[in-house]
Amino acid sequence: MIFMVTPPKLIAWEFTARCNLSCVHCRGASTDEEVPGELTTIESKRFIDEIAGMSNPILILSGGEPLVREDVYEIAEYGTNKGLRVVLATNGTLLDENMVNRLIESGIQRISVSIDGSTAESHDKFRGSEGSFDQALEGINIIKDAGLEFQINTTITKRNLSEIPSIYEFAQHIGAVALHIFMLVPTGRGKEIENEEIPPEDYENVLNWFYDKQKTAKIQLKATCAPHYFRIMKQRSKEEGTTPPPAMSGSEHPHSKSHPHGYSAMTRGCLGGTSFCFVSSVGGVYTCGYLPEPAGNIKETSFKDIWENATIFNDLRDPNNLKGKCGVCEYRFICSGCRARAYAATGDYLEEEPYCVYIPQKRR
Repeated sequence: MIFMVTPPKLIAWEFTARCNLSCVHCRGASTDEEVPGELTTIESKRFIDEIAGMSNPILILSGGEPLVREDVYEIAEYGTNKGLRVVLATNGTLLDENMVNRLIESGIQRISVSIDGSTAESHDKFRGSEGSFDQALEGINIIKDAGLEFQINTTITKRNLSEIPSIYEFAQHIGAVALHIFMLVPTGRGKEIENEEIPPEDYENVLNWFYDKQKTAKIQLKATCAPHYFRIMKQRSKEEGTTPPPAMSGSEHPHSKSHPHGYSAMTRGCLGGTSFCFVSSVGGVYTCGYLPEPAGNIKETSFKDIWENATIFNDLRDPNNLKGKCGVCEYRFICSGCRARAYAATGDYLEEEPYCVYIPQKRR
């Protein structure tokens, strides 16, 4: 089967590896020093030119902590003027009124703030910095007062699994337009807390809980690094004789002011190489930030060439390439399993997803 290569819809860009925090789960190095070879302002603009020459995806300025780079406003404005939808992912601790106003002026359309605990105690312990919860909350209030959309991002581990309902309520209470949950993938410093990855059974339970909440939620809900969610949505909607929630088709939540195919764009489980990629601070291109197998580097090869021709991208575009039970699963075209977890467990990104409890019909 031949799969058409379409331009990316979502690009996560590690704008810098530098960060003011040292969170236990982070895939990055979070150093406070500039990494040698980090893309310069000129190189960053050249990268944006390449993206804009292909399509107008959502460009996530992430990190590290993107706000530690002084040219973040210049780059955001440049991307906006090129027709991209530029958003910012931050830990929220550095935000002040002047920063938020400058971000709005530069065209930033949404800010995501990471909250990994429902209390200051649990969040600060997760983030490795006392006072980070209160600082993030202060930043959120400034974003709200400025009238800018914001969402909450939460990484789920054993240490905060019981707090997810509270974090959901918190996100609704403070006026977030969305809550995106991320299932821990054991890479980077996250490898050091691999024993805190929730068991497959809990993984399944929390995604079913998420499905139930999505039916009545007043904010948009999205499960990231959780491709099983698509299988669960399909199973549950079939059992209930209902239409799958909006996320199944990629439509935006009605309470958001965003573009209809925007921030909740979810057409299948693992988007790596099909509509999403990750670009490191030094120009490395990857299927996602958790799978350390490089597809190329934009300093050496055009982004368009990498996107269209990299072996790993083309491998992942055809779910029939998958091995083990993933390769025979009837849900492989909407799920595909987490390729980063497969790689972390076996060294082969095409191997079966190690954290899936579902047994395909052909294996029964």
